[in-house]
Amino acid sequence: MTYQPPPGHPSDAPPPGYPPPGYAPRPKNKLALASLIASIVSVTMCLGLFGFVGAILGHVARKQIRETGEDGDGLARVGIKIGWISFGIVCGIIVVVNVVGFLTSGR
Repeated sequence: MTYQPPPGHPSDAPPPGYPPPGYAPRPKNKLALASLIASIVSVTMCLGLFGFVGAILGHVARKQIRETGEDGDGLARVGIKIGWISFGIVCGIIVVVNVVGFLTSGR
């Protein structure tokens, strides 16, 4: 005969790391993921002006997340940061190239 713990014993609980029964995971916001992807593409492919798109998508995604309660705020925030940083770097490079070009033009 094997020992069976009484009903309600802690061994009846689901293993840790699983959500309680009856709760569905919250859906992720699609714009937050698109923001992150656009920002990463702008960095990896040296398309810094495309980082602007990723940053704007991230701002729109955060607004939607606040209104709907979806998951993905972290993805949107990272997309915003990477997007604005890559956009700023490209704008800085454009300014430096124009200033150097103007100063070396002989005028």
